[in-house]
Amino acid sequence: MDMQLSKKQLVDNQKIIITGSKSETNRLLLLQALFPTISIENESNSDDTSLMQSGLAISQGIVDVSHAGTAMRFLTAFFAVSEGKNVILTGSERMKQRPIAILVNALRELGSDIEYLEKEGFPPLKINGKRIVKNEVSVQANVSSQFISALLLIGASLSNGLRINVLGEITSLSYLKMTLSLLQKIGIKTSFTNGIIEIFPTQFVEKQTFIVESDWSSASYFYSLIALSPVGTQITLSAYNKESLQGDSILTDIYTFFGVKTTFENHHIILYKEKKCVLKNFTYNFINTPDIAQTIAITCIGLGINCEFSGLHTLKIKETNRLEALKIELSKLGAQVYITDEKIKIIPFQIVENVKIDTYNDHRMAMAFAPLSLCVPIVINDADVVSKSYPNFWIDFNRIMVDI
Repeated sequence: MDMQLSKKQLVDNQKIIITGSKSETNRLLLLQALFPTISIENESNSDDTSLMQSGLAISQGIVDVSHAGTAMRFLTAFFAVSEGKNVILTGSERMKQRPIAILVNALRELGSDIEYLEKEGFPPLKINGKRIVKNEVSVQANVSSQFISALLLIGASLSNGLRINVLGEITSLSYLKMTLSLLQKIGIKTSFTNGIIEIFPTQFVEKQTFIVESDWSSASYFYSLIALSPVGTQITLSAYNKESLQGDSILTDIYTFFGVKTTFENHHIILYKEKKCVLKNFTYNFINTPDIAQTIAITCIGLGINCEFSGLHTLKIKETNRLEALKIELSKLGAQVYITDEKIKIIPFQIVENVKIDTYNDHRMAMAFAPLSLCVPIVINDADVVSKSYPNFWIDFNRIMVDI
């Protein structure tokens, strides 16, 4: 489905309910599989979560996670330590291009039985679940935090726990902290000092219910809408906590640069365009929150702000190479774009109208570009790709927007 967006205006003072974070949900689902006394409410309704749920239910045969990178990493660790489970874990053609050797090497070092079925270092994987008694491993941390999170989530179920020697600078540290916080909340003892993470063995956790906080990454698109709207416009989103486990909650700080004020009120956030943005240049390091870089790049384009972002090396191994995708699509809009392995520099110009934005099987490409319809008519190709993380995005978007 291609989405033709005429030039639009945000309807003031609307309220949107956003479902639970898929990052939190997928972590809790794996923990629930290991410790069934856990209950989960306000789960994400994303494709990624559905694929995670169905994958956890399979003991033998083929498990296909499609484009779900989180499910691929987490299920690799889960099946590797699940004695008696024998699966082939595979995914889309893009998934077969996303590296997983760091995680597989770590699991093999612990004694797991995993082999590559096609290209060395990449899915699909043949996994024969085994009981693991080794408890120490070293992991490179500068490629994806999900490799370490996958190990942390299964660590307490190992008979001797797990000790991880973290090598190098940690990418997306906020997601690692989220994993550790969830482990601690369910009663698993952890420690993280001097580059060493320890997860202590746990045989039983108390019966408890987790209410998943709404997804901050999904909130980013509404922050962008408010930033590109006139002064005085506001929108209310739920349900969010001021003390969030999600690193993307840094949006509350970042968008102050674009004139957006965030107010917390009874598990809601009110986004308010407080003042006109007068920035000419914006520089930011997204090393801890790379998933919101696309959205903020589009905000800068819409406001006519030169921007330079760093800490983006993980974008090359996402659903698509997001740096290349941004360069191609932003260039169509008339911007000058320069990229390196971990940076992007964007110099906006007068925005070209009616550009067809390709989305590359990447949900964030579709949603990040949608707010630009406040500035010019635009077409989003393959718009239903949003179901990967936010199936109701276009329903919510079209409900709060009107054509000019």
